[in-house]
Amino acid sequence: MDKLTDFFKMLSDETRLRILVLLYHKKLCVCEICGIMEETQPKISKHLAKLRDMGFVKDERKEQFIYYYLNFNNKVLENILKEIIHNIDNYETLKKDIEKIASAEVYLDSCKGQGQYFIDK
Repeated sequence: MDKLTDFFKMLSDETRLRILVLLYHKKLCVCEICGIMEETQPKISKHLAKLRDMGFVKDERKEQFIYYYLNFNNKVLENILKEIIHNIDNYETLKKDIEKIASAEVYLDSCKGQGQYFIDK
């Protein structure tokens, strides 16, 4: 039962839910997520670490960047996110986040040389 409770606690946080919805659509690095969500790098990194620890997301290094993506092995999470995406018009903040994905690469420059693309493991 603890595992199920922890699962829903993770989803009950707005920042983590927004990150998950973004990663449902595209593999992103920390600075792209920060730019899209207009949040600080430490805040996003903290939430990504929690999501990674729960097995919701995975990461992969590509050059100097670490990209995060959904772990689609969790079918319950995948189905919940599909339902949210299917009803995205009901969630204005999530809808705006998704619209910004197309220009996510513009935020990569904010990471270069600043060390903001790494997350402590």
